[in-house]
Amino acid sequence: MQLTDDTPEVHDALDGKTSQDRSRYELDLDQFLPYRLNRLAERTSEAMFARYGERFAINVAEWRLLAWLSRGVPMTAREVSLRTHMDKVRVSRAVKSLESRELILRRPSEQDQRAQLLALTAEGEAMLAELIPEARRFEDELLGAVDARQYRDLLITMQTLERQLDQLPGSD
Repeated sequence: MQLTDDTPEVHDALDGKTSQDRSRYELDLDQFLPYRLNRLAERTSEAMFARYGERFAINVAEWRLLAWLSRGVPMTAREVSLRTHMDKVRVSRAVKSLESRELILRRPSEQDQRAQLLALTAEGEAMLAELIPEARRFEDELLGAVDARQYRDLLITMQTLERQLDQLPGSD
């Protein structure tokens, strides 16, 4: 008897399941929300980076750090890491790069001398004065595909999913 992929006796080398069982474990990523959200986020970041990355000589991590600091409230690298969900190493590299270009500065926190507060310099503010309107234009172009109701519903849905995610085990 010749065995083929659809013969029940053929076992998958990875999980020991027969080809008949395997269909229960298949996943259509195009219909899987976590994948779709991640793919959309990555594509959006890549498209934005294609517009501002070269001109402003910054990467996505640096942009996120600058954007948080644009609010005018000094923050620690740890706070930036928590708010952006970027790992500490990535934030640290962004801080060093932006500091070396004199776009941000560090100063000791008055509440905790071990902590360093990050703030924009005048040069950093000048860069953001050009960069933020460009980012808003990009957002407007992207949102041109949806009407106001769809946009509102999208934001509400995202907030709902974020609250739900906060309730799930293992989601920091």
